[in-house]
Parts: sequence; structure tokens; C-alpha cells
Amino acid sequence: MSIAIEDFAKVQMKVGKIVSVEDIPEARKPMYKLRVEFGDGISKQCVAGIKDRYTKEELADKIVVAVVNLEPKSVAGVTSECMLLAAFNENELSLLAPERKVSLGSKVA
Repeated sequence: MSIAIEDFAKVQMKVGKIVSVEDIPEARKPMYKLRVEFGDGISKQCVAGIKDRYTKEELADKIVVAVVNLEPKSVAGVTSECMLLAAFNENELSLLAPERKVSLGSKVA
């Protein structure tokens, strides 16, 4: 499936920092409720099914890349306002992060 560059340009990705991690006991799959800070006082809540791959300690203060302009969606009764990006296959999962230090809120293209 191909998409036009104009469609891809609609996706807003930014660098953020995970500032809180909580369990979601009501979820059927192992999930966390995360608060991600994007600088300038902007933060978003994210639901991520990565609990079986990352501990809370590994995620605390972790720099990540997220899609920030998705419509909010309720997942396991929790509103998710953004989506973390990750590389994954059947056995591995790695959250994406910038190679070098950049400011929170930096755009990703």
C-alpha cells in the first residue's frame, strides 16, 4: 500500500520524555498509562501495550518519539492522546528515540 507524501505530511511526530508510568489493571493485555512531556508545558497521555517489554524504571524519564496528532481514543477505559513509535517483530520491541540530544517537542520527519 502506498500513500501520497501529502498524507504522510499530516502525521505530526515529536520528541518527548516519559514523565509518569502507571499500570492499567483493567486492561486485557499488559499495558501502561504514560504521561509524555513535549516541552513548552505540553504533555499528552498515552496507552501503550509494552508492559511485557519494559519495566516502569526503564521507561521513567525515557526520551521517545511519538505521533501527537491522533484523535484521542479510549483504550481499557483510559484516553490515549498520542502513540509511541517502536521498531518490533515477533520477538523484539524497541522504542524509537533520537540518536543525539535534541529539545523536547522537536519535530520528527
